[in-house]
Amino acid sequence: MAGNFFYSKVYKGGFDIKSLENARPRRYNSKIWWSIHKRRFNIVENKNRNTAAIGVFDSGVGGLTVTREIMRQLPNENVVYFGDTARVPYGSKSKNNIIRFSRQIIRFLQSKGVKAIVIACNTASAFALEAVQDKLDIPVIGVIEAGARVAAEETKNKRVGVIGTVGTVGSGIHESYLKRLNPEITVIGKACPLFVPLVEEGWLHDPVTVEVASRYLQELKDEQVDTLILGCTHYPLIRSTIQEVMGEKVRLVNPAYETALELKSLLTKMDLLSSGEQQAEFPYRFYVSDLADEFKEFANSILPYDVTMTRKIDIEKY
Repeated sequence: MAGNFFYSKVYKGGFDIKSLENARPRRYNSKIWWSIHKRRFNIVENKNRNTAAIGVFDSGVGGLTVTREIMRQLPNENVVYFGDTARVPYGSKSKNNIIRFSRQIIRFLQSKGVKAIVIACNTASAFALEAVQDKLDIPVIGVIEAGARVAAEETKNKRVGVIGTVGTVGSGIHESYLKRLNPEITVIGKACPLFVPLVEEGWLHDPVTVEVASRYLQELKDEQVDTLILGCTHYPLIRSTIQEVMGEKVRLVNPAYETALELKSLLTKMDLLSSGEQQAEFPYRFYVSDLADEFKEFANSILPYDVTMTRKIDIEKY
């Protein structure tokens, strides 16, 4: 068995762990039940892993919204972040390229000894999560399922909008999750490809961003959605603009917040939470594939932590 613990998506009998977590009776969600039975699901614990960092990656700065929520929800955890700023945006890339990029980044994060990985990118979650999940000896989660679950719970008129990159919206993965949770939900997807470059440019409150948002979101307003999933981790950075355009009655679902809660739940069940007793000198480390100084400046504008150094690496070596 590889690694200090092994996370297997599927148990021998054919049960999916996520299905078991959501199953009834509720004992499947209890810490005691999980502790007793985790070896049956090929999960072997090593206490030394608790102080290891959580790996987070995105195509650029968008994943910082997830990192920010991890800092808030899991203040004792160390984080290693990688932003693929040389190859942003992912939304226009092919599925094969997204999978290749994701595998390279995961190999880099594993070289840093991370205990879990968050794919903080909706496009990579849609295209690469399943492809990489079964080949890893550490848990890895995406950012789509948690947001879909909240949207299904929140919608009153069963009309849910999804905005994201061309790749994410075209994959239909949000609709798949939502329909599985509630077949009566109508899902209206809208690709908003200009949002990512606007965020990467730092135009978070610029009139141009307001104008672009107004044009993109009019269709969703016409469809009378009452819940809108921000299906790209860049989008929470322009949340106020999106809310202004959509109106206060529309519930915006932030996948960054929901993913941090899901990560906390997973680490708790696997007894991998850090106690904070051996906090690293630099608990948050940032790496990029290009434009390190620009990334650091942007990170300092949104994170509750002083980012003093961002290192550029050659991700093609991994």
